[in-house]
Amino acid sequence: MDLGEIEPSQLRGPHRVERIGAPRRGAEFRACVPASKVTFSRRELDRILRLYGRKVAAGEWRDYAIDFFKDRAVFSVFRHSCEVPIYRIEKNLRLERRQGAYSVISATGHIVRRGQELDGVLGALDRSLRLVVS
Repeated sequence: MDLGEIEPSQLRGPHRVERIGAPRRGAEFRACVPASKVTFSRRELDRILRLYGRKVAAGEWRDYAIDFFKDRAVFSVFRHSCEVPIYRIEKNLRLERRQGAYSVISATGHIVRRGQELDGVLGALDRSLRLVVS
C-alpha cells in the first residue's frame, strides 16, 4: 500500500513511514497505519450531538467525551466534568446481529436501552414532559 491509497485521516497519530527498497529516486513508500477502530458515522454523530445540544440548553448535561476502541465506540455524557459519566452511548459491532449495535448505559452500568436503530435507542434519553389537554 503506498501513501496515495491511504486516506489523510488515517495518517494522524502515531505512525511511521517505511521506505521499501534502496534509497533511490522513485522508491516506494509504505505507511504503517494503525489498526482500524469502530467509529460513529457522520449521521450517527449528528443525531447524538443534536440530543446533546438540547440537553445542554436545558441545563441537564454539561460535558462529553468520545472514545474509539477496536471493538466499540463510546460517547460519554457528564453532568459535571470531574464526575463519572451519567450515560454512555455505545456502538458495539459484535452485538449488531444479536442484541443490536447501539446501547445506552447508565452510570451504574445498567443498560437503559439496546437496539438496532440509533434513533430508537436515543429515545430513552430524549423523553420530555408533554402536557395532555382534555
